[in-house]
Amino acid sequence: MELKVIVPTLPVGFVPTPSAAYRMHRKIVGQAQQPGRPRPQAAAPPPGARVLMWKQDPSVADMGTRKAFLPGVLLEGPRDARIASGQPGIAPVAPNAFGDFIVPPDTDQFDAVHTFAVVRQTLTMFQRVLAAHDGGPVPWAWNSGSDTEPLQVYPHGLPNVMNAYYSRNERALKFGDFVQTNEAAAARIYTCRSFDIVAHETGHAVLDGLKPRWILSSAPPQTGGLHESFGDLTAIFLALAQMDQVEAIIAQTRADLHDKTFLADMAEQFGLALGRPNGLRNADNDLTLSQTGTEVHAISQVFTGAVYDILADIFAFERRPGLEDDAAVLHRVGAYLCGLTLRALIAAPDRNATYADVANAMLKLVQADGRPADYAGFIRNRFTLREVVVDAGSTPEAELAPAIVDAPDAVQDRRACCGTMNHPEYRDHADVLEQERLALARWCHAVRGGRAPASSEALAAADYGVGQEAS
Repeated sequence: MELKVIVPTLPVGFVPTPSAAYRMHRKIVGQAQQPGRPRPQAAAPPPGARVLMWKQDPSVADMGTRKAFLPGVLLEGPRDARIASGQPGIAPVAPNAFGDFIVPPDTDQFDAVHTFAVVRQTLTMFQRVLAAHDGGPVPWAWNSGSDTEPLQVYPHGLPNVMNAYYSRNERALKFGDFVQTNEAAAARIYTCRSFDIVAHETGHAVLDGLKPRWILSSAPPQTGGLHESFGDLTAIFLALAQMDQVEAIIAQTRADLHDKTFLADMAEQFGLALGRPNGLRNADNDLTLSQTGTEVHAISQVFTGAVYDILADIFAFERRPGLEDDAAVLHRVGAYLCGLTLRALIAAPDRNATYADVANAMLKLVQADGRPADYAGFIRNRFTLREVVVDAGSTPEAELAPAIVDAPDAVQDRRACCGTMNHPEYRDHADVLEQERLALARWCHAVRGGRAPASSEALAAADYGVGQEAS
């Protein structure tokens, strides 16, 4: 007798996986129901767009790219109310069918999206700090009640230029590109592809909107150092705001921030093109004010190094590996130190600010925030070691005296700084020309009669026509 093997088959409805057949079955069942259940209308998705961007720069191969979500309305460009991607050299990038800006790396369109994304993330990071402390938006330097023009971003704005800069007059960030010549196979390097460089230059734009006198070359060297340091710290804080980067830092350093890490290295690809092993700058340094003179590039590393040490100290203090993931702790500590630094800079004088001004503001803020006394101890210790302040065992409420101050006639040396600090518009040349015009006017009045104008306004009001003579 022939035996037949009967394989039991289950109804489609009993299949536990959401297979295509099961989904079709549910759809048919739903359509067959009478009168049918009303389907709730899907809520409109929140505004925003996904973007693809470099985590660091193309040379940091183990990091690569990441997909990020930018909340808010983004239009073709990309652009929003505060930031617009400049067009020379790159056609406007349109969102795809899903409203996202996902384009292949190493293309002009990717450069536009990546650069915009870093600028937007930087501005959002600082605006959140102010919003959490009842502050307003972060303005650009030219913004007023009648001028709300956005910051223009030009990823390919400086062809064949080994630099990048922020310009208040141009209301723009411009990034250069150049051919790397110290390699056998010459390759073109785009500064806009560096997460660090874009964040650094955006930091200059943010601080210029908050403290417009600090960027001028006529300010004391330490004030210039604060501007250059804020650019580097912006790159560090923005990296710490990305959880995937924080996790990579923890894995790379085994939770020791003084171990070798891309977090402390600034602009690795650009630095390698210049033959430097650690990028353009190393935030994990031991420089002191007595070692730097008036060279702003070096002075900035003193402040950056002190803040980086404070970051490492607070992170080590807050670590509880048995209770909380190290990456979560570093992410939280980075966010607090970012806000603390920005608020301390805002609290510093609008003119001629010193490192001691900011250090003392940080001490007041951690106390007002109700942070552990250890936080203030870290700040006092690190700025004392850097010769910024003198801590002679005074009470916690006492303001610390500066250890090293700029000489009254000290002039900033900006030769090694970024393109922003070397931009001609911040060198106060207009003031020099104005003084020459005033000197000429005074001489003319002294020789030809009349009174010399006491100010540029008086000079402009006077009519010095050709051939005008005193009668």
